[in-house]
Amino acid sequence: MLRIALPNKGRLSESALDLFETAGLRPEFRADRALVARLGDDFQAIFVRAQDIPEFVADGAAELGITGSDLVAETNRPEVSELLDLGFGRCRLVVAVRDDASTTTPSDLPDGTRVATSFPGIARRYFESLGTAIQVVPVSGAAEIAPHLGVADVIVDLTSTGSTLRVNGLKEIGTILESSARLVGNAAALKGSARDITELTTALESVLRARKKRYLMANVRRDTLDQVREILPGISGPTIVDVLDQEAWVAAHAVVDADQVYQTIARLKELGAEGILVTRIERLMP
Repeated sequence: MLRIALPNKGRLSESALDLFETAGLRPEFRADRALVARLGDDFQAIFVRAQDIPEFVADGAAELGITGSDLVAETNRPEVSELLDLGFGRCRLVVAVRDDASTTTPSDLPDGTRVATSFPGIARRYFESLGTAIQVVPVSGAAEIAPHLGVADVIVDLTSTGSTLRVNGLKEIGTILESSARLVGNAAALKGSARDITELTTALESVLRARKKRYLMANVRRDTLDQVREILPGISGPTIVDVLDQEAWVAAHAVVDADQVYQTIARLKELGAEGILVTRIERLMP
């Protein structure tokens, strides 16, 4: 049974569990607060801190894991391979200074700059690439206060919208990387259990793909099918089904982009379409 390390709390945990359940791998816990759960017949989930997951996967304690790509980059272990971008947990790792600082880009910072961060590895490598020797000030949280206390000159920290930085009198001067949740795997495990891992990746991909699509059905006049085909290209064109006892009408079925549903319905209504139904898709295989 392959072990999958999952975040034990927070939004990453909630989104990961929802993803697995939609893919047909509902976690089965033996008891409340259990740190392990079965995911179907082939996988076992172990629940640990998100920041520990890259190390668990690198050391082989778990064959697979879900964690942020920022944490994978910080660990920087060659044994860990990114398999799939899961799309949730999006954020950016940025360089920020006080609002009253004259600095506008990270390359302007001088040697000896003190950088408060919980990502010391990424920070060092980033500033080395700029040719700047920095002094790392390790923090485990609330890095925003460091420049105001004189503990550091700048911070390297995660942000989603930048609002927390602005509230705390800081401004962004550069983005180091963009992060999101990733499915990662142990390099050795990928060779030994390739089939099971490929099947899991395909199942998760089918859920992610479906979230961006909708299934649309509509009754349309047969003499408008050429226009309908332009409106509903679908995956390989719309499926057309005869409507019983209605020679002039057919039912058109197609998969459409979720963000285009409003426009699609409007165009179909212009053609006189009736009985339009839109529904979510749980899984979509290519």
